[in-house]
Amino acid sequence: MIAIIDYNIGNVRSVQKAVERAISEAGSGQTVMLTADPRSILDADGVILPGVGAFGACITNLAQVNLSSVVKEVAVEGTPLLGICVGMQMLFDASEEMGEWPGLGLLPGRVRKFETELRVPQIGWNQLHPLRPDPLLAGIADGAYAYFVHSYYCDAADPADVLATTDYGIEYPSVVRRNNVWGIQCHPEKSQQVGLRILRNFVGIVEEPSE
Repeated sequence: MIAIIDYNIGNVRSVQKAVERAISEAGSGQTVMLTADPRSILDADGVILPGVGAFGACITNLAQVNLSSVVKEVAVEGTPLLGICVGMQMLFDASEEMGEWPGLGLLPGRVRKFETELRVPQIGWNQLHPLRPDPLLAGIADGAYAYFVHSYYCDAADPADVLATTDYGIEYPSVVRRNNVWGIQCHPEKSQQVGLRILRNFVGIVEEPSE
């Protein structure tokens, strides 16, 4: 079972539907559950942490439903964990969005605001540039387009954690990984075939977590 963490934010239903489609297309025996139950999350074969809106609201909501420590435990146990959009940002140490907010500290680095002459937020299609092979990006060509909506980006402290970059005035990490923890800044549920392929790849990782 793949657990999508439900902590009172928007967009989780569309993520759930996209994962269900990915499971179906992969021919996987996995199921998907939208849940805030700690035991269900800890027992899952894979976990997805979605996120939309402001970092502060997301990290506060996660703490209010007592799931911050659960996400950290998922990472420690070695269960495949995928953060999406603000869910990716929360994996890092801290964010400077509208103040100073602590993150989950699963990847070293900070979330910073775009300093660019381009329009902020970035809304629309942009390219992924994979830096090295990884199961999450299998079949994703250099320059593949995905859909983004964000004003802040992850400034990874360790370049080894960066799987792919995207250029929006600056080159920033758009896909990251540390051990069993992955993050993607784009919205796979809005990224058509590229997003669906990434989700299918995650389903494959869940079934073969040793890769």
